[in-house]
Amino acid sequence: MFTIVETPLYIKMVDSLLTKEEQGELHTMISQNPDIGDVVPKSGVVRKVRFARQGGGKSGGVRVIYYNRLENGKIFMLLVYTKAKTENIPAHILKDLVKELDTWQ
Repeated sequence: MFTIVETPLYIKMVDSLLTKEEQGELHTMISQNPDIGDVVPKSGVVRKVRFARQGGGKSGGVRVIYYNRLENGKIFMLLVYTKAKTENIPAHILKDLVKELDTWQ
């Protein structure tokens, strides 16, 4: 199992969208299967996975953007959002987030 690292931006977003229990379920799901999400086209290494909230199903759930750094055993949670609020995050923005993360680490 891998270590989940929540980035500051992710932390700002997640508490308003998921309960602590749901956050734990999400982290377990991703840490046990880090390739579960699809690679976002043109982003290089960033993945996106849908996560169903309690009582909402996948269509009423959230989209979670994360970055695997499996060589050091870490998975970085970058963004979480609802499809109703945001359709897709452009690949160039995701690349910039990864660059910032690389300098942060």
